[in-house]
Amino acid sequence: MNRTMITATNTLSQLQKQMDIVSNNMANIDTTGYKRREASFTDLLFQQFNNQHNANAEGNRLTPNGIRQGVGAKLAQSKIVMSQGSIKDTGRALDAAFTKEGQYFRVLEQSENGSAIRYTRDGAFYLSPLSDTETMVVTGNGYPVLDENNNPITISGRVNDYEITTNGRLIAKMENGGTSEFNLGVVQVNKPQFLEQKGGNLLGLPENMAELNVPMNEILTELNGPMRNQVSIQQRALEQSNVDMSKEMTDLINLQRAYQFQSRSVSIADQMMGLVNGIR
Repeated sequence: MNRTMITATNTLSQLQKQMDIVSNNMANIDTTGYKRREASFTDLLFQQFNNQHNANAEGNRLTPNGIRQGVGAKLAQSKIVMSQGSIKDTGRALDAAFTKEGQYFRVLEQSENGSAIRYTRDGAFYLSPLSDTETMVVTGNGYPVLDENNNPITISGRVNDYEITTNGRLIAKMENGGTSEFNLGVVQVNKPQFLEQKGGNLLGLPENMAELNVPMNEILTELNGPMRNQVSIQQRALEQSNVDMSKEMTDLINLQRAYQFQSRSVSIADQMMGLVNGIR
């Protein structure tokens, strides 16, 4: 296989990964609080061929001496874009939308491998009954919503109405005239590139946090105590996905053209090898 085929096939495999990212963005255009991802590329290893050993013969040369020949491109990063999505009024008391970028609710994901704290922008909350008089606040997938102390929010008694304040305080107004108040667990993500998608519209810290040698407080900050004044929430509303369908379609068309170009390179290289092998 010649170098043209190697370069083209290497790039084809990376273009397929970018196509998967674009397809995932398009599939989540209606997912509440979803943040799109954007791919960036870098060069793979290249070789420098100095075909002119006499530097004096290149006195009037305007371009760099020699030939730099690479072996294709590589997907360098799949970056999460934290831009604010549009806010849609729902009129539902347990719906909450962040109006600032980078803020996330803390929830508890429970699976066969144990429990772990995850982060989501999806503020569509529901009530899950624990007993006749006790309910738990959960996400649409049934994951418990955590308070500022990382404890599941449970409400005892019968509730008439709910209020979610701008700084993220959940107030349950009881039938007996009393109230139960909880501070929703909120974090500010400072370095989103360290977070991983965990499925179900959730983000989480990587499993190899110890190997990264990056303090957790540099990646995210828990907005507790005086820092709760930084929280910005709108009740009875949900944040829509920040996916722009027109941009994703444009990227998909450009990807298709690039994929066709690399595929054509393989075909042309094969034809040239056939011509060379056919020479008598």
